[in-house]
Amino acid sequence: MAKHRPFSDERVKAVFDGYAPEIRDQLLGLRALIFEAADDIEQVGKLVETLKWGQPSYLPEKARVGTTVRIGARKEPERGYAMYVHCQTTLADDFRELYPDHFKFEGNRALLFDTGVEVPRDELKHCIGLALTYHLKPRNS
Repeated sequence: MAKHRPFSDERVKAVFDGYAPEIRDQLLGLRALIFEAADDIEQVGKLVETLKWGQPSYLPEKARVGTTVRIGARKEPERGYAMYVHCQTTLADDFRELYPDHFKFEGNRALLFDTGVEVPRDELKHCIGLALTYHLKPRNS
């Protein structure tokens, strides 16, 4: 697992501390991948770590760069965890088009992961990067 970054928000740390160990470990790995993706994309800059809808959430500090990425256990934690994006973006469709066989999807808002199953790291990191730079993407419509 990647080196754990200190939490910038104690409320976020408390949420992580409240997860069952197997979910917590996988979500900490996803958190580390979010920071890694942000570090690799100069335009993203510093990430804000906060809670939205009670879930750890990450977004560029600079306005109009990207959209929020939220992570958390699924409603039935034994079913795994998820990464959520804003449902009014095209991101879930973009992810589905790019990686139809790599992820399970929930409508237009989430990538779903099973506990204990390794995620396709490079593809997931690409999806995170797309979310964190969403507003920089040229629009055709």
